[in-house]
Amino acid sequence: AFDGHQLQALVYTTLYYGLRRSEVLGLRWSAIDFDAETISIKHIVTEVHLDGKTQLVIEDRAKTKSSIRTLPLIADLKEHLLKHKEQQKVNKQLCGSSYNHKYDEYIFVDALGNLYRPGYVTGGFRNLLKKHNMTHIRFHDLRHSCASLLLAHDVPMKLIQEWLGHSDISTTANIYSHTDY
Repeated sequence: AFDGHQLQALVYTTLYYGLRRSEVLGLRWSAIDFDAETISIKHIVTEVHLDGKTQLVIEDRAKTKSSIRTLPLIADLKEHLLKHKEQQKVNKQLCGSSYNHKYDEYIFVDALGNLYRPGYVTGGFRNLLKKHNMTHIRFHDLRHSCASLLLAHDVPMKLIQEWLGHSDISTTANIYSHTDY
């Protein structure tokens, strides 16, 4: 359902790595080392509501210290990200001076260079599922799906904890120990 959709690379990245929405939106191109084949999670983008207005909050931190992590870059995702990067170059050329260069370092921006807002990602995900008559799940459930699939493939709980960036293995165990393939 997401093939060719503007959120394709973002959804794939979230699913492969079980990232929180704030983590995937905070990903910058500098976090991807295509040569060493690693991806580093160390920034977040969230929204807050102040005085009736929604504002983006961009922070050079993660949810917890253990949320900062470097993981292997999955080959399939590497190809998606390289295509995504190439499309961003095309978008910059097509849009010319209308392109917003403020967020050039971020991976997940729209065709005009604007950083995706968390609410847009959640709504876009929900709408695409509905359009394709797929079962409704929350965007955050991609994180749970990742963990469940890792568990189903006999990945040790300690490695799943590190993969997801949980600070305590009990968090991982309490959420996923009941999962049955």
